[in-house]
Amino acid sequence: MFVDQVKVYVKGGDGGNGMVAFRREKYVPKGGPAGGDGGKGADVVFVVEEGLRTLMDFRYQRHFKAPRGEHGMSKGQHGRGSKDMIVKVPPGTVVMDAETNEVIADLVEHGQRAVIAKGGRGGRGNTRFATPANPAPEIAENGEPGQERDVVLELKLLADVGLVGFPSVGKSTLLSVVSSARPKIAEYHFTTIVPNLGMVETEDGRSFVMADLPGLIEGAHAGVGLGHQFLRHIERTRVIVHVIDMAAMEGRDPYEDYLTINRELKEYNLRLTERPQIIVANKMDMPDAEENLKKFKEQLKEDYLIFPISAITRQGLRELLFAVADMLEETPEFPLQHEEEELGVNRVLYKHEADPDAFTITRDPDGSFVVSGEKIERLFKMTDFSRDESVRRFSRQLRGLGVDDALRARGAKDGDIVKLLEFEFEFIE
Repeated sequence: MFVDQVKVYVKGGDGGNGMVAFRREKYVPKGGPAGGDGGKGADVVFVVEEGLRTLMDFRYQRHFKAPRGEHGMSKGQHGRGSKDMIVKVPPGTVVMDAETNEVIADLVEHGQRAVIAKGGRGGRGNTRFATPANPAPEIAENGEPGQERDVVLELKLLADVGLVGFPSVGKSTLLSVVSSARPKIAEYHFTTIVPNLGMVETEDGRSFVMADLPGLIEGAHAGVGLGHQFLRHIERTRVIVHVIDMAAMEGRDPYEDYLTINRELKEYNLRLTERPQIIVANKMDMPDAEENLKKFKEQLKEDYLIFPISAITRQGLRELLFAVADMLEETPEFPLQHEEEELGVNRVLYKHEADPDAFTITRDPDGSFVVSGEKIERLFKMTDFSRDESVRRFSRQLRGLGVDDALRARGAKDGDIVKLLEFEFEFIE
């Protein structure tokens, strides 16, 4: 079973809580605060593992929650940070944010790493809050919550050569003959519903990866047939080998087939037409094939290499493989499609842009005020409400952010209910 797209949930570890503690040693009068900081939560890190070929493992585990940092301890001891959570993915995996469709990482080479969900920092212990005015504070922070998000993993095959063509033109047969791949082959359309990869070696010792990609039909760019699933895998190939049934066994015109497939590649993504193409006239052992090839050459306007072969009788394969290997040596690697490059630029901007709104205020049907926002929720989660001093500090932080004034502007009066996450407070003038 080949899995090439999957949605998973990832969450970085929360930071450990800071501690409120004091030195209580004999002969040390007024020992002062001695609460340590919490440790950092673990990051969720995706790492490329060369041996993996599909995203199958993610069918069975779709939640990745990293461990939290250790809490701070007395005597000024800091908690230990957690080790990163490593998740292995196959080469060619593109990780996207499920909400924004922003590309987070494009993982290609073995060992390449990307942090997908950051762990939270540890909360500070009360030693950090000591000041000359307040030398024995009873304040400590809770750990920062880890980042959580849903991500979509997409696998784009890392094949050097992609075989394209209508269903049943002989792509699987060709791959099975030139490599040790053993794809399913049968007499009906869409036998291949998963891409097959094969390692091909020419007689002079050169080798490359060839992928037989699922059959393409008219309208594939709009998702007809196996459409997008197919086209996604061709984006990384450097040379396209276009297989055409010259015997016209399905009753179609070979030249029309050629035009249709190229139109689909162009409709999906213009950059696909930049890749060099080699045309393979297959099934030359069948009647009428020679005549059709002659007619095809007359109709063909472009100057493409055409190789008449028969995958069944192995006629013409040696010359074809040499030509493909030569073309690979001349063809540089193509960067991913332009849209993703633009997204990459946006991503950098997106990461460094400050959030202009620290909070938003809305009204519930019952008349209460609802305060929400990433920054204010983080401050709330990092506050230890079991200690009065921490609560006072939180109210000062709200005032500093302008929440009090904003509530007054929205018409909040003494005794009104204010909600934050699942908690309720009274507004006091």
